[in-house]
Amino acid sequence: MILPCVDGDTDFPNPELALTEPDGLLCYGGDLSQQRLLAAYQRGIFPWYTAGEPILWWSPKSRMVLFPEKIHISKSLRKAMRKLAPEFYIDRDFARVINHCASVDRPDHGTWIHPEMIAAYQRLVKAGQAFCIEVEVNQQLVGGLYGVKAGKVWCGESMFSLQSNGSKMAMVGLCNHLKAEQIKLLDCQLHNHHLDSMGAELIDRHQFMQYLES
Repeated sequence: MILPCVDGDTDFPNPELALTEPDGLLCYGGDLSQQRLLAAYQRGIFPWYTAGEPILWWSPKSRMVLFPEKIHISKSLRKAMRKLAPEFYIDRDFARVINHCASVDRPDHGTWIHPEMIAAYQRLVKAGQAFCIEVEVNQQLVGGLYGVKAGKVWCGESMFSLQSNGSKMAMVGLCNHLKAEQIKLLDCQLHNHHLDSMGAELIDRHQFMQYLES
């Protein structure tokens, strides 16, 4: 199969046409303009590529998601939060959050959050389409995350932790905010054990698309 290119005004292919190996690779090319990024997220597609290479667009067959009201907070995390009394902030310093996410050591993947991506998501923040959560303990940043809003779905992009439980506390703060905003679903994109432990689950692409379209 020849991978489709979405340069110029070309629209995204149907996500159901994504490859099974590598899982979810749909097309390449295009740009990271606000218009194209929002069109992607609204169709269950996200960019993930290495700097200097063509933009790759993905829509995995199975999607890791978390229903905000189903978040699992372990006894140890509850105890830590009572002791630390974390404070949560929304969009106080997006640049700081995304740069911390970019610096996270990921042995398997390196970082996909390069300057072009950072600039693109900062534009979405200015347009009110993305935001970040910051967690502070004793006025010190300990964790955070950022993502993009697509209707009643919030698409998480990356998180970081500067001390034990920092990113987990950010997830708790995020889910509380999403419930208050009546966001139905948190898209975690790909499976990992960290999210597994907090109540995330896998649903198929078709189910995920139904939430995006509702």
